[in-house]
Amino acid sequence: MIELRAAKDRGVANFGWLNSHHTFSFGSYHDDKHMGHSALRVINDDTVAPGAGFGTHGHRDMEIISFVTQGVIAHKDSMGNVQKLPKGEFQLMSAGSGVTHSEFNASDTEVLKFLQIWVVPDSHGGQPGYQQKDFGQNQGLTPVITPTGENGTLKIRQQATISQLYLQANTQAQLVFAQGRKGYVHIVQGSLNLDGQTLDAGDGAKLTDISELTAINSADIALVALVFDLP
Repeated sequence: MIELRAAKDRGVANFGWLNSHHTFSFGSYHDDKHMGHSALRVINDDTVAPGAGFGTHGHRDMEIISFVTQGVIAHKDSMGNVQKLPKGEFQLMSAGSGVTHSEFNASDTEVLKFLQIWVVPDSHGGQPGYQQKDFGQNQGLTPVITPTGENGTLKIRQQATISQLYLQANTQAQLVFAQGRKGYVHIVQGSLNLDGQTLDAGDGAKLTDISELTAINSADIALVALVFDLP
């Protein structure tokens, strides 16, 4: 089954310095029909004003992923990491037993856009961890986050895989899920035909009881999407 989640129907929080669109219930936005999908709990599409950002705050027992689509994040955390996260890079912070961090727009003139993603871990506690990497833009499906960290991927504390789907104009790829697994597709850029249904930027699709799908980019621009393989 494919359940579409239209970008226009997402929750919205606009604080002036931050304009955020919530795929699932988050903060003051609550919808019992959209509480997440399997271990995937949050997809926030954030736009941050120049020089603004999230001050130091804490997390625990959550896998927190950031994917920058425009600009640069300035990151600082209680583990001693002080990093810059530019467009195209993935960041995975395992909160474990507890961590504090801040995330700011590194520019005083340009906006920052990024996806903030939370995945519930399969165990509680443990030492916090930090990982960051740019996987480029290779045609097709590129795993970026896996339970094992194999082949240079970032290692997540959950039986989940997150892949970047990049399709040049008028190309396609097959999405395959093992029996009993769930999936989610989030469109970052462009337009995707998924089993006859069209998804545009910001749209998503919950996938259940599906073994294989054909993903087609029939548009004139490249398609970028995130594909979640979930327990």
